[in-house]
Amino acid sequence: MPKSTARKGRLVIVTGIPGVGKTTVLTAALAACNARSVNVDLVNYGNMMFEEASKKGLVKTRDEMRRLGVKTQVQLQLAAAKAIARIAAKGNVLLDTHMFINTPIGFMPGIPSWVGESLKPDSIALLEADPAEVSKRRQKDAAIRAREADSPERISEHQLLGRSGAAALAVQTGCTVVIAHNREGAAEAAAKVIADLFM
Repeated sequence: MPKSTARKGRLVIVTGIPGVGKTTVLTAALAACNARSVNVDLVNYGNMMFEEASKKGLVKTRDEMRRLGVKTQVQLQLAAAKAIARIAAKGNVLLDTHMFINTPIGFMPGIPSWVGESLKPDSIALLEADPAEVSKRRQKDAAIRAREADSPERISEHQLLGRSGAAALAVQTGCTVVIAHNREGAAEAAAKVIADLFM
């Protein structure tokens, strides 16, 4: 499916598992776009879902959302996708999300087919890091966020699922897929891969 003809700019989805360093890389990617005079809005899918869930009194923190029932999460995803599509109609959007969410009953797609159809992204950037590094970052973040202390093997599985999901979404929507490696101390290199998608 071609991208939305009503959209003025580009919609780039950036996904990465918890602890991969997405916040750091996205901040650097936005700075790189600004340096080139390219206006880009950063939109966080989880925050938009959380706003909707909070209004309904379903959760008090973002981390509680992955414990909601799958049917409830699907409703929240749909509401967020519609809001994001409205933002993307006005200009460039960098969408921060997860390809899969680790729930108590298994991995749930963060961008299922109905969300992909609604958003019609131009590109998907998979942010990846060494599983052992991700495990260490999660341990450091434990005091701030309620994150799973998965083994490097489990983290590797999660990243491989992300690649599979991105490939499926690309086939469905006709978008491109790039992989940006967030190596320790080299966030700017990963950020450049993402920023270049708006050039």
